[in-house]
Formats: sequence, C-alpha cells, structure tokens
Amino acid sequence: MIRRYGILNDQIGRDGAFLEGIPYPGAYVTDEAGVVTAKFFHDTYKKRDSPENLLDAAAGTIEINGDEPNVHNSDPEIPISVFVRGGRGTIRQGIIRHLIVRFKLPDDLHIYGEPVPIGMVPTTVSASGSAGLVFEDPIFPPSVELVLKNANIGLRVWSGQVDVVIPFYAVGSLASETRPLDRDTADINVVLRYQACDDSICLSPQTDTLSLRVKLDVVDVPTLGIHTDHGQREGKFSSARHMRRLILRKFLKNPLGLPRLVLKTLKLERAAKRRAHEA
Repeated sequence: MIRRYGILNDQIGRDGAFLEGIPYPGAYVTDEAGVVTAKFFHDTYKKRDSPENLLDAAAGTIEINGDEPNVHNSDPEIPISVFVRGGRGTIRQGIIRHLIVRFKLPDDLHIYGEPVPIGMVPTTVSASGSAGLVFEDPIFPPSVELVLKNANIGLRVWSGQVDVVIPFYAVGSLASETRPLDRDTADINVVLRYQACDDSICLSPQTDTLSLRVKLDVVDVPTLGIHTDHGQREGKFSSARHMRRLILRKFLKNPLGLPRLVLKTLKLERAAKRRAHEA
C-alpha cells in the first residue's frame, strides 16, 4: 500500500535500521468513491495535522464548535473574528492548528486581493506570537473576478463570509515532548490590512491588530520506556510488545542495522554536544 501511494521513503537505506521502509508521514482525504480530494504532507515527522484539519478538508468547510479561543474586532459594519481551530483550542508540540481569520462582509461590500491599482488596498493577513510558535503563509479562499467597466480593470475580490487560514504549530523550545511545560499559555497576534468597497465607492482602509491567549498542552505518549517520565500525558496502552516485534523483524532482516544505528546516533549526539560547547 505504501508503494502504491508513492510515499515510500527511499532516501533511507539499510543503515537506517528501524527507519528503513517507512513512509513519508502524511494523510490522504478521500471521497466516498475513494478518490483523493486532499493530502497533507510535511518535511518532518515532528509535524502532524489536527484531526479537525482533515475533517474540514473532507467537508469542504470550516466547522466551528463554539469553544475555540477567539477574539473579535470592534467594527460593527465589518465584523472580523480570529479563532484557533483544532485540539479544543490548545497548542501541542508539532500538532498543526489552524488560525482562522473570518470576515463577515455585508451583501453590498467586498474586499480585494492582489494585485490592485495604485490607491487601493489589498487584503493582507499576518500572524506572530510567543517564541516557539511557527506560522506558515496564510491561505486565502478562491477569489472571483470583478470588472470595473468604466475603467476596464479586472480585480480579484471576496464577498460574504471569507475565511483566511494560517497553519501554525509549536516547536520544542515552547512545548517539548521530552520535558514538562515551562508555561501554561502562548500569545498570538494577528495584523489585518483591508479596504471594503461596493460597486461605486470605497471605505477608508483599515488596519486592525487582534490578540488572543491560547493554552499549551502536553502530548499523548504510550507507556514505552523511551517516552515515559518526561512530563507528558501517558496512556494506559503499552506498546512494548509491538516494539519487541519490530526489533525482531528488523534484526532478522538486517542484523547489523541496529548496531549501526546506535553508533550513528551516538556520533550525532557527541557532535551536537560539541557544537553546543563551542557556541
């Protein structure tokens, strides 16, 4: 199955021991007919998508439960809300959450995407936050073309409810899988720049900064020696039996693979300590 999906990690050879033959980490979303409609792959196994991200991709819409951390602007004419989708609004190491910026535009107004003529302001969204939070580029929904007949100009616009998605996650310096949490919360700031117009006039350009505080959480780990006693949420399921089966299977296939992996790991650890000492 791994080969049929084309996700076999062929960059790791026999010296990889346990890592040989594993797939690139990721997820596919299919429809009822088995046709792939979305896929989620990342450059490291340390990053995983929230289940809610997969459900939203399957449904084709973003479902809000109402218990997500959120903040709203103070403009009654163009309501804007920012909320965290996934994990009941908590942040864990490597688990990708979605920061949703939702515009609710009145029926007669729209906002612009790039490019725009000189004098008009395109919609931009940027996010920042506590050290250890990584924000990816914002994902805008598909826009539609609006042609200004008098000026013979075509513009890309959004109207109605507009959801801009910013994927983000925490790295080990903020929430690590190998130690208890150093703090309980993290801060997120979102800066919005936009200009709303109707078919004849434009409102003044707006710049809003919305901030919210989100809870940090530990990750769930099985009761396996290498994972326990690190301050994480330890499950009641033991993976020791499965680990023994894996070790036996890999040893029978490649008897020298495990010693080579151990030596390679020790060399990497020594090199890391040397770099840290030199720094």
